[in-house]
Amino acid sequence: MNPTFAARSRFDVWAPKAQSVTLLADGTEYAMVSGEGDWWTAPGAPAGGEVDYGYLIDGAEKPVPDPRSRRQPEGVHKLSRTFDAGAYSWGDSGWVSPGLDGNVIYEMHIGTFTPEGTLDAAIGKLDYLAGLGVQYVELLPVNAFNGTHNWGYDGVLWYAVQETYGGPEAYQRFVDAAHQRGLGVIQDVVHNHLGPSGNYLGMFAPYLTEGKSNTWGDSLNLDGPLSDEVRRYVIENLLMWFRDYHVDGLRLDAVHALHDERAIHILEEFAVETDRCAAELGKPLFLIAESDLNNARLIAPRSVGGYGLAGQWSDDFHHAAHVNVTGETVGYYEDFDSIGALAKVYTEGFFHNGTWSSFRERSHGRPIDPARHSLHQLVVCTQNHDQIGNRAAGDRISASLNTAQLAQAAVLNIAGPFTPMLFMGEEYGALTPWPFFTSHPEPELGKATAEGRLREFEKMGWDPDTVPNPQDPETFVSAKLNWTEQERPEQARLLNIYRDLIALRRKNKDLHNPDFTSVKVSFDEDKRWLVLHRGGTAVVVNFADGEREIPVAAKKVLLSTEPGESIGDGTVSLPAHGTAIVKV
Repeated sequence: MNPTFAARSRFDVWAPKAQSVTLLADGTEYAMVSGEGDWWTAPGAPAGGEVDYGYLIDGAEKPVPDPRSRRQPEGVHKLSRTFDAGAYSWGDSGWVSPGLDGNVIYEMHIGTFTPEGTLDAAIGKLDYLAGLGVQYVELLPVNAFNGTHNWGYDGVLWYAVQETYGGPEAYQRFVDAAHQRGLGVIQDVVHNHLGPSGNYLGMFAPYLTEGKSNTWGDSLNLDGPLSDEVRRYVIENLLMWFRDYHVDGLRLDAVHALHDERAIHILEEFAVETDRCAAELGKPLFLIAESDLNNARLIAPRSVGGYGLAGQWSDDFHHAAHVNVTGETVGYYEDFDSIGALAKVYTEGFFHNGTWSSFRERSHGRPIDPARHSLHQLVVCTQNHDQIGNRAAGDRISASLNTAQLAQAAVLNIAGPFTPMLFMGEEYGALTPWPFFTSHPEPELGKATAEGRLREFEKMGWDPDTVPNPQDPETFVSAKLNWTEQERPEQARLLNIYRDLIALRRKNKDLHNPDFTSVKVSFDEDKRWLVLHRGGTAVVVNFADGEREIPVAAKKVLLSTEPGESIGDGTVSLPAHGTAIVKV
């Protein structure tokens, strides 16, 4: 970040594309004056108090929101409202962040986590999450989008917290409450594209680069003319979460879609600025990238040419675990159709580390250097919002697996060597689906979204009759967790297994060891068993439909997911789909 950038007043706006800009503040117009770097300022504008405002560009009659708007009380097409982030009285001075330490992350969507779908309602569930034993809650994107409900990846105002969730002060209350319960907060942020409705950035400046599109639209202008200010825009957005909202970490959505050919990549700049902010605030802050590149450069130290991010998602673990637990081998799952694939992921981090990818029809990835990386840098899961929501019906694995198999998936993840993440409701085998949903007010956009969804799944061979209409309000309602499901015996049993697993991971040093070289795996492809060796602890897994006697010299069973396990002379016997963690 260039330290020479001047401080700005609250209504200043960068608008190099504009010939004239007028500030409309509480019904009064203020002519703005262009200054250095095409920043416009409004002499005489209100210096204090809460103000509803917008900008009239080049004589337009309709005002548009502030690109740095903190509040959009009437939606993304209406006026912005000022927000004093410093007015909140924080009570989290006793919170000490552990950083990205390998303990469990819990991914949640505010709109469907509770019946009310608000940040304040989610506060009421924080004691439950603390009792579950997770270390961090990770919120799907909360920045302002058009409509009343959305996954969060259609946001258009990156500085504003969605009003239907409660707005920015409710967000501060949530983080404060989480910290007071010993829970850290990770916020999912999206900077690779903007949603299809409510994006007025192009009227102000070249925030986007035409002709360099990604899957979702035009790419952010990170390396073209005037991109210094665009980079500043996204970096200041990252720092906002840390400074104004006390967030501990950020998950960076789909970083492979960030097109940047500069010598210093934007991800490296993100990491540098995050480290500076951490030093300024005197606490750990971290960034986790979502990337399908399988390129360890993202998380390698800057001293050896890496970007220096704290961690990244590893989909290879999900795919290998999913195939072995469910038997599903369609699409990108095909490459992972073996226990050996899971064994490779456990020991090498990536499955595709320079190997042929049938889904991509090319070789993919590069190896991880175990000497330079920690196991905890890879964030893994057996379910998440994408892997569930991008299925035709949005069905969880709990819709097709029994409790033994669900518990087995939990052990593969939570007792595995990486940083485990859960998706809300997974811990009790939630039967509610989590399909893709939208609430675009524009009929044409809603129709196009629904039809596009059908075409996408027809190409993949899914029955279109199983694809819910994302615009149907009932699709959104169906995704809300049904908390009464925990009262059912099998789901209550699964919840207890999750609690015991997380507690064991926290106290067992072997399971928490971040050293890549500490991981050893043995397996039998034909008999369908695997043993994950972690020092004096072993995770024994029977994927078969029948009982298996597995060669492990165990001294004691620390945890078992299915009744009927037994320790023999140099063996552990497990029932069908049984899993045990043993002392060796």
